[in-house]
Amino acid sequence: MTTAATYADLAPLMSRLTGAEKHTPSATSTLDVLWVLYDRILRIDPQAPDDPDRDRFLLSKGHGPMAYYAVLAAHGFFPAEWLSGFAGPDSRLGHHPDRQLLPGVEISSGSLGHGLGTATGLALGLRAQGNPAKTFVLVGDAELDEGSNHEAIVVAAAYELDTLTTIVVDNNSASLGWPGGIAQRFELEGWSTSTVDGRDHEALAAALSTRAPRQPRAVVAVVEPKG
Repeated sequence: MTTAATYADLAPLMSRLTGAEKHTPSATSTLDVLWVLYDRILRIDPQAPDDPDRDRFLLSKGHGPMAYYAVLAAHGFFPAEWLSGFAGPDSRLGHHPDRQLLPGVEISSGSLGHGLGTATGLALGLRAQGNPAKTFVLVGDAELDEGSNHEAIVVAAAYELDTLTTIVVDNNSASLGWPGGIAQRFELEGWSTSTVDGRDHEALAAALSTRAPRQPRAVVAVVEPKG
């Protein structure tokens, strides 16, 4: 999907969101991944966000939606004016994204550990329907401490879900750590992986465009440490 908006438009869009609950470090860690996904990778029309043939994007890291909201507004899913009322009593933009309130939002998220399992089930369901749409899910490195993710990693590989891509934004905030690196955890189960600079748009686009037959895909996007 392409748009007349540019990456430079995101800063003023995000500045419309105010208040202490923006979770700025969490949000800005995802900014470049989100931009590349919506600008270059996802097949989705903001004028038809419920098209059954659309690619699906799930923001599991939903507790910092500021960048997500800005990218959706930049691509025309809803008016930029909505950003100014962030988390207000009449706003559709809450501290966590709500799929019932915002066009283009696939899941209500923010409770860590749910997105990857949901994406795995969604990819399985689409395949069962004969729908070739791709499924992308963005998680944080700390979120991978949740055990539900380990189960989803195993299941997605066992079912050879090559339409599923997981993006892990690594800002070095995990408590438990990953011996050998995050990518290795996925590789051990049979995923195709890449580890890239999470601020490098060309590297992100190349990694997100790469697919391997019968293998789900994991892209680890490394950004500056949180805080």
